[in-house]
Amino acid sequence: MIGKLSGIVDGLEDDGLVLDVNGVGYLVAASARTLRALPAIGQPAALLIETQVREDAIRLYGFLTIAERDWFRLLQSVQGVGAKVALGILGALTADALAAAIANQDKAMMARAPGVGPKLAARLVLELKDKAPAFGGVDFGGANAESAPKLPKAAEDAILALVGLGYARPQAAAAIARGSAQLGGDAETAALIRAALRDLAQ
Repeated sequence: MIGKLSGIVDGLEDDGLVLDVNGVGYLVAASARTLRALPAIGQPAALLIETQVREDAIRLYGFLTIAERDWFRLLQSVQGVGAKVALGILGALTADALAAAIANQDKAMMARAPGVGPKLAARLVLELKDKAPAFGGVDFGGANAESAPKLPKAAEDAILALVGLGYARPQAAAAIARGSAQLGGDAETAALIRAALRDLAQ
């Protein structure tokens, strides 16, 4: 399976690009946001790759950040969301906007994405409530493929504390994200833990 490709941007299309890797052109689908953030044709680029194998095809999906790739995987865990719809959502909403829509159960914001109607928007915010990564990660266009989203130390410590209490990390991270949104980004670890425990008890 292909996990990463580094090469030269050989061409751009509406829904993807051709990346020339040592003379081999790989057709890689990507979100509109990722395509806008790519270097110009003829310039080097590195993409994290999600490989999907079907009976009739092998498809490659490219991402500039770990956060975008993780969202792509997570979105497809919801019934009715395939790769095309997931890329549409990632093209319409930043990681922060996605996290905010899910934390606030904002169906209208989720429905801004192409291919997402009211019913699917409601399903997305409901099913991803306890799965969404904390703070949504980083802006897809603002980091390279080597980078990973970093949490404030207080938030990371709070997540580890909840994991130690038996909560799954995605569930703990989502609760801490909601607590941070309420208390502010400079909230201390103890305050975040208390807010998250109240949230998880509901």
